[in-house]
Amino acid sequence: MTWLEDAAARARVLEAQPQAALVSAELPLRANLSVLENIAIVPQFRLNLSYDQAADAAWALLARLGLTDCAFKRDPSLDCVERFGAKLLRAVIGRPPIILIDRPALLLPDIHYPPHLESVLQRLADLIEQCRILDYVWNAPLYAPR
Repeated sequence: MTWLEDAAARARVLEAQPQAALVSAELPLRANLSVLENIAIVPQFRLNLSYDQAADAAWALLARLGLTDCAFKRDPSLDCVERFGAKLLRAVIGRPPIILIDRPALLLPDIHYPPHLESVLQRLADLIEQCRILDYVWNAPLYAPR
């Protein structure tokens, strides 16, 4: 966890981590691509994988999170959990040195997000080198056990 006091602190953290893959409300999915294609596009371009190879890898990640039902949906048809999952998996599949989940309340406004984050990150732990959640300090009580 990285607790942020304000927007300036957030900007400093993001600036200090240029190698990080950002999972943010400000980085939308490509609206013309399905969830599967949004995830698969990363290894296609970064690793020069064929679509079939990249889609197989993306499907396996979706299966880990139980999100295969949304694989062929496009962004406007997704609920917040599906959209967050797609954005997170788009970051994970690139195997960056660090993943920053930026202000999860904006990404998951309809659920109590701390337990969801914990569950999702546990299912992907072997694929993530380092992950930091950036959240405002006033949200800290939400992370306390219920």
